[in-house]
Amino acid sequence: MEKRLRSSLQSSTEEFLVSATKLTLKSAKQTLKTLIHSITQSSNLTKTLPLSLYNSISHSIELLQNERLADPAKSPPTKRLRRSSRTGKSTSNNSDNNDNVTARKESVLENLQIYSLVAQLCVIHPKHVFSPSDLLPAVQLLHDNLILFESDLVLSLEVANLCESWWRDDLEGKEMLISQFLPLLVSRSLTLKKKVDVHRVYVLRDAFALFDFDDESIEDLKLLLIRCMISPLYLKTEDGRKFLAFICGLSQQVLKEVLAMIKSQIPFGRKSMLEAYGEVLFRAWKVVEEGFRKEIEDGFLQGLVEGAIHASSKGLAASIRRVLGGFMNQRTFDGVEKLLFKLAEPVIFRSLQVANSNVRQNSLHLLLDFFPLEDPDSTKELKDTLLDKQFFLLEKLLMDDFPDVRIVAVEGCCRILHLFWEIIPSSTITKILTKIIDDISHDICNEVRLSTLNGIIYLLGNPLSHEVLKVLLPRLRHLIVDSVLSVRLAVADLLLLLRDIRTFQFNKVAGLDVLLSTLANDHSQVAQKITRLLMPSYFPSKMNIEEACNRCVSLMKRSPMAGARFCEFVLSEGASLKSLMELVRVFISLVLSNNKLDTDQIEGFLVGVANLCNSLASEPCYMNALKELFPCSKVKCLFAAASTGRGQSSIFDIVSIISPNNVVGLLDDCMGLVSNCGGISEDLERQAEVRSAHKLFLSCNAFNVMFEALTKLLQKVAYRCHVKFDTEIPKQSASSTKRKKSKSSVKVSAKWKHVSGRKSSSFEEDYSMAVGVAWQMKDLLLSEDSRKAVLGSESLELSFLALKVISEVMEAPKKSDPPLTQYDTVRKLSVLDLAMDHLLNCTEQLFGAGDSGKSGTLSADPEHDQSKMAQSCGKRIRESQRDASSSSDGGSVYTRQKITLNKMKMLTAVLKFIVDSTAMGFFSDFRGRCLKFTLVYIQYIISALGKQYSDKLQIKDEDLKEIFVCLKSSFSYAAKLLNLVLRDSSKSSPPPTEASDLANDLLDLIVSIELYMSPGYAARFIVAAKPWLSDLILALGSACIFNECRTEGTYVTTSDRIKLHFPSWLLILAKTELNEISNVHSQEDRNGVSEPEQYPEFKKLMGMIVSLLKGNRSVLDAVGVIFLSSSMVGLERKDFGLVLGLLHFVCVKLVGVDDREWTGLDMMLVSLPDIYPQIEKETEEQSQEDERMALDGVRVLLEPVWMYHVYETERFSMMEDEMES
Repeated sequence: MEKRLRSSLQSSTEEFLVSATKLTLKSAKQTLKTLIHSITQSSNLTKTLPLSLYNSISHSIELLQNERLADPAKSPPTKRLRRSSRTGKSTSNNSDNNDNVTARKESVLENLQIYSLVAQLCVIHPKHVFSPSDLLPAVQLLHDNLILFESDLVLSLEVANLCESWWRDDLEGKEMLISQFLPLLVSRSLTLKKKVDVHRVYVLRDAFALFDFDDESIEDLKLLLIRCMISPLYLKTEDGRKFLAFICGLSQQVLKEVLAMIKSQIPFGRKSMLEAYGEVLFRAWKVVEEGFRKEIEDGFLQGLVEGAIHASSKGLAASIRRVLGGFMNQRTFDGVEKLLFKLAEPVIFRSLQVANSNVRQNSLHLLLDFFPLEDPDSTKELKDTLLDKQFFLLEKLLMDDFPDVRIVAVEGCCRILHLFWEIIPSSTITKILTKIIDDISHDICNEVRLSTLNGIIYLLGNPLSHEVLKVLLPRLRHLIVDSVLSVRLAVADLLLLLRDIRTFQFNKVAGLDVLLSTLANDHSQVAQKITRLLMPSYFPSKMNIEEACNRCVSLMKRSPMAGARFCEFVLSEGASLKSLMELVRVFISLVLSNNKLDTDQIEGFLVGVANLCNSLASEPCYMNALKELFPCSKVKCLFAAASTGRGQSSIFDIVSIISPNNVVGLLDDCMGLVSNCGGISEDLERQAEVRSAHKLFLSCNAFNVMFEALTKLLQKVAYRCHVKFDTEIPKQSASSTKRKKSKSSVKVSAKWKHVSGRKSSSFEEDYSMAVGVAWQMKDLLLSEDSRKAVLGSESLELSFLALKVISEVMEAPKKSDPPLTQYDTVRKLSVLDLAMDHLLNCTEQLFGAGDSGKSGTLSADPEHDQSKMAQSCGKRIRESQRDASSSSDGGSVYTRQKITLNKMKMLTAVLKFIVDSTAMGFFSDFRGRCLKFTLVYIQYIISALGKQYSDKLQIKDEDLKEIFVCLKSSFSYAAKLLNLVLRDSSKSSPPPTEASDLANDLLDLIVSIELYMSPGYAARFIVAAKPWLSDLILALGSACIFNECRTEGTYVTTSDRIKLHFPSWLLILAKTELNEISNVHSQEDRNGVSEPEQYPEFKKLMGMIVSLLKGNRSVLDAVGVIFLSSSMVGLERKDFGLVLGLLHFVCVKLVGVDDREWTGLDMMLVSLPDIYPQIEKETEEQSQEDERMALDGVRVLLEPVWMYHVYETERFSMMEDEMES
């Protein structure tokens, strides 16, 4: 092919160009480059080739223009004809014509690609044999018709490269090749978002100065340049920021529009964007002419300073200061200091003294950023006077009435001292620091005291401050015992910083005794920091293990409880497991030796050993070593040495961690501890000991033994109540008797009379003991492991029977008897928990009747597979109804109706009990199961209504009224349950997913009533449902509202749940919207005659929901995700009518036609990139006319939003960048 081209080149340039067009652009590049660059200066081709190239390009463009005129796609749209057999042939002919036109057009464009390549190769010829004046007509012809090539990106890029090469080589007529080329290059950089395109734009920046920006024809280019100001790519690249600064000097009008654009972005811009704007403005201010500079200073920066002072919110003021930071960070540049003084001096000093605390705070922030504010042209005396004025105001603001102002003043003063220590008079330094440490550290506001410590920590970063602070810091020692945790944590951070500074001794700021007391008694976060502070002194890692252990022993002897707490955190602060194992051996040997240890020291050593064992137990190898270190004999010796309750509970903790064999003796001691429980409800130390005993019983699988002993104690008290007050003793159930196999032959009454013997005691002592047992049972129910053990105990029913007897005797307790109240609460809660568990199991069996003989339970596990229950619900209901009807007398229709009605009444009563009990706070642990029961019940109602409708059953008016009353009650109770669940939810404890499922089913119920009963009943039902609509809406969007990190994950979860069970109300909503759309077209065709309205009451309901949603933008955003997720499911199922209906509702009614930007709807916008491209893809692939029309309608609805965020905000590209990073 190269030979043929070479031959044609020698014979005729026209023939050469024709031959070249037979090659593809990719394959032709190297061949054409070789041939053209081989042309010499003396060759005639240097004259003939440019002329032939011009003629070929001109001819191709003429063909392209003719084809454009003939292209029906470019013709004005006409009204679409209805499909019929008469138009089929015509449509086919039109399609063939369209294909021919498209093929010819593509051929011409491919030829022009080759011509552009030839032109560029001529321009970049290494020996420059072609005259620019000969090539310019052809190149200019390509440039001037760039608009024709917009559909061919390859050709447009080739022409752009050609024009760029011409400009870069500074060839004759370069100014003729920029009017079309530069807008194309800028648009390409904004669309493709590649750094190389931004660099190309910046390199060609001088060409933009040739435009007349005051001419109206330049408006499109001006808009492109303004768009560059909000492009993240331009703002984060160096070349981009330089180009933006260059734009500001193009014309006064452009500068004004740029400043207006920056101003509009300040309230919403991210930190990096605002800082970039500051840099751009500073670069522009440096290089522009005086008139432009005045516009920046007086027309923009002065307004920013005033806005920063009078901003209505802290966030807005901070955003404005970030933009001003572009100048504040360049104070050393000539003229900047003078500019800042000119901007701030007229307004800042009076603003620091106004009555509005918000203005004072904003002004203070600005002063701290501008400090020292001075006029570089003034005398030294004036500068000193102005500096003194600033310090006077700062000292005044340290004592401001508003806490937020004091916080900023304290931290700001410390920052100023840190940065300008050398130039501030020593008297001023001493005065400010004394006021901060002596006065502000005692401030009544917690945050102000905390700011004192934060400021001092920052100030310590300047070594020049250390000599002064050595004297002043001991005055802060009172803050180590501050009442606020955050302040104590800051003191600990300060001490840790002082420890690492050689010139300081942290123990002079806070004495060792105070530190040890804090370590022993303070919050775990504070104790851990104190442990880190003392580690180098009491357990240094650089010393040998023996010396480190000796130091830790010294700490234990000096302060046993502080030493024990030290052992709790020593592993997390870097101690090795090997050294901790050795420390355990040392502690044990000291306790077992006769080393004159007092009781507190022994207790401290044992608590420390328990803490160390807990740390070591995480490693299996050390777990085995611990078991060898604690044989049963040694454990008994340690228990004998422990003379205090806390020491003994530590032994219990050690045993429960390592689980040694043969601990019967210890269990006996534990039994004595839990049995002797009178007065325990008010004794915190004994409570900790009893919990340790509980833990030991659980770890040794002896919990049933302990619980049985506690039950016998309760039985003894119950028996004495029976004797003394003649109360009735309830009988044990038969099922419980069967469970207790070995004792089933003994009569129940004998159990109440023959209780394990104890020495005689008064009734008051027995009652106190019963209260102690009740407290233990309540405490056991709080922990998951012990709760399971309690509920699985064989003595559970006996214990509650005993509690029942005691509570009946003490029916009217005195107000001065708090133990009984606590005991009675435990009894009620425990009994109600059992009742609820049993009730839910029964309802599950009821719903599961006839399901192959199987009846499951509503699992307490929140991850219980609810979807399976929902899927099988319809089958279970049908089978249960069939069984019920077959068992009735003849299976009459009336009997089946009665059975259904009775079942609904019964389940409504159950639901009422659940909701009322939940409202009283009894069943917080059953929230998920209660929601699942309600969910299945509502689904049963919907199924029952549908079955009666499909069977065409005639229901009596009385029964219909009863059913309707039942439905209203069920809806109200279900909605109230949603209200209770949402009220107790937060971001840290979001509502279960069943909440949104139940809200969907309640809306399905409303639709079912209108569909299966009548619109009249639906209207009355909606009146009853109206007070609960806000709860339904919140429950619908709960998955998004309570999701802390609002990301794509929430949208995916919502979509997955909708796939499992698509709500009926969404289908009806889509159907009503489609009817509205078709009615609009029908009215146009039938001169305004519309069809009867469908689902009128449901449409009124949706109108109410829309009104409520429009009142809260964030809730609208969360609920809108449901509609978009449902639309995505419709796309996957190829149900394009559903998609059109739902998105018509969202765009026209929910969001509104006017809001094409979807302002503030971040979660909905997250899902848009998954929907819109899929719609475009389906539109291209769809061959059926109806489906294509539906997809076109959807695309028209979403296109304004999509295009706005693609080209204006570039939100979607930014989201993609964040996802990639």
